[in-house]
Amino acid sequence: MNQPGVVDPLYVLARRVLLDALGALRPHKDALILVGAQAIYLHTGPAGLAVAEHTTDADIALAPHLLSNDPKLAEAIQAAGFRAAGTNVGSWVTRKPLGGKDVEVLVDLLVPEAVGGSGRRGARLGVHGNKIARKVKGLEAALVDKSEKLIASLDPADSRNFRVAVAGPTALLISKLHKIADRREDQGRLSDKDALDVLRLLRTTETAAVAETWSKLISDKIAGAVSLEAVGLLERLFATPGSEGSQMAARAATPLEAAATTAASCAALTTEILSAMKT
Repeated sequence: MNQPGVVDPLYVLARRVLLDALGALRPHKDALILVGAQAIYLHTGPAGLAVAEHTTDADIALAPHLLSNDPKLAEAIQAAGFRAAGTNVGSWVTRKPLGGKDVEVLVDLLVPEAVGGSGRRGARLGVHGNKIARKVKGLEAALVDKSEKLIASLDPADSRNFRVAVAGPTALLISKLHKIADRREDQGRLSDKDALDVLRLLRTTETAAVAETWSKLISDKIAGAVSLEAVGLLERLFATPGSEGSQMAARAATPLEAAATTAASCAALTTEILSAMKT
């Protein structure tokens, strides 16, 4: 577990691979939205936590209605050195040297479930097929709550940067809540780090702004259902220090932060947002 101010080499590598993917998909720039941990850290930075930002992959959401027909997504990302990661639809892997050995880094191409078409896992993307991206419930809010940001390398020797849409804090909160809820039945896929990322967002966003954005998302035709459901998930997972999400965040921050303090922080900030949404 890294201390603040020490950038994990795997995180530096994950950012480099993200830039590789963004470069490969540049012709589809208008359809790309950065989501997941790398998007969260762009908004939050250290968030006053003793645990440094850390991720080993990248998540890119696609807005299907904004995709061009050419180049084909699969051809573009394969030309940049990525290959399909086994049978996990939407996961693309590349190998890069790090510390004297080759490391695999994943980039997940994701589509909000509500606009992903029929089928169980693979998003139906017309000429791009149904194996390039994976449908994920909870990303719908990122289609609405987003803004363009500059994504730069974390490696001083890499001068690349791209301007691309990044999901807003409220959309990222909603997606993380759905991710935790979705994985509760599968403990092997459940990660305490996801709950700590929720706390990062809660600590660094203005309560009134989040409440206002969340209320607007609930009224949106596409994002409304998952946004409303996420309110209940926030209350169930984080409203008390003993709630499952609060305890997950506490475990993720231990031993660098006191578990009781982390759990109490989750509960207090959650209560503030829930109260603001009722006013």
